[in-house]
Amino acid sequence: MIVLEESASTQIINFIPRQFVSGDTYNVTIINETTNTEVYNQDTTEITEHLYHNQFSAVFPVKQDITYTITVTGSEVVYKDKIFCTNQADVTSYSVNEGAYIFNDTDNEFITV
Repeated sequence: MIVLEESASTQIINFIPRQFVSGDTYNVTIINETTNTEVYNQDTTEITEHLYHNQFSAVFPVKQDITYTITVTGSEVVYKDKIFCTNQADVTSYSVNEGAYIFNDTDNEFITV
C-alpha cells in the first residue's frame, strides 16, 4: 500500500512494475474507492527507472482518510496498488478506530440449560 499526504506539492510514488520499457507512454489512473470516481488520469513518459524500482512524481488530488486504487497501464496493466491518504506523521502506529472501540470487561460465564 502506498501512503500519500493531502498536499498541493509534488509527491513521489515508488513501485516495481511487471514490465517496463523506458521512454514508452504510460497511463496513471487513480480511482476513489468510496465513490468509484476517477480523481487522476494522466498519460506520461516521466516514469523514471531506478536500479530495482520505478518512480513517478506528480501532484495527486487525494483527500485525507480515503483509500484509492492506482493503475499504471502501457499496452497492458503494468502496476496496480492501493493508496491511503493521511496527514499523520507516524504512519506505522496509525489506527482507523483510535478511541472508537470500548472494551467491555466480562467474566465469560455462560448459563446452559
